[in-house]
Amino acid sequence: MKKRLATYKRETKETVIDVSLCLDGDGSTNIDTGIPFFDHMLDQLGRHGNFDLDVKAKGDLEIDAHHTVEDVGIALGKCYREAVGDKIGVNRFANASCPLDEALVEVSLDLSGRPFHYYEIEPPGQKILSDPPFDPQLIEEFWRAFVMTSEITAHQVLVRGKNTHHIIESLFKSTARALGEATRVKGDSLPSTKGVL
Repeated sequence: MKKRLATYKRETKETVIDVSLCLDGDGSTNIDTGIPFFDHMLDQLGRHGNFDLDVKAKGDLEIDAHHTVEDVGIALGKCYREAVGDKIGVNRFANASCPLDEALVEVSLDLSGRPFHYYEIEPPGQKILSDPPFDPQLIEEFWRAFVMTSEITAHQVLVRGKNTHHIIESLFKSTARALGEATRVKGDSLPSTKGVL
């Protein structure tokens, strides 16, 4: 089977983002956004989705991490949509829940072609004490950008959790597993009664 891969470059006055994604990889990652905690989460996404993922980002971090985090979501979503291709034979639906200590997030996905994001995750509120500190509110911005540009349906719901880092990492691992399962090829027909996804 031909490997499903895509690259995308996004350049604005606020950020320059380069993303390369191979859905049929082995979980190899090379991440550098200038935001250490975010790099760690993107690494989880590649490793647990079994994707090969390269992300290079330069953004206006002197202002805020918001532009960089959101634009990486946009670029990664575009790569994901392109790499999935015509969706012939994919599982299409998937769900996953990966615990991290006391934290558990449930994720359900549909490669529907209709972007919809349901996000019910409220971390305790404190910033992640990395250097620089990371605002957990930016994670919703990342996933919304990814969902809208990849044109999938995603429900991400916090079951339980007290530690912000644990909650966010459970979210990334669970979403990674669900994305990997949804894109796995199991047949040779389009999984839709409409004949289009």
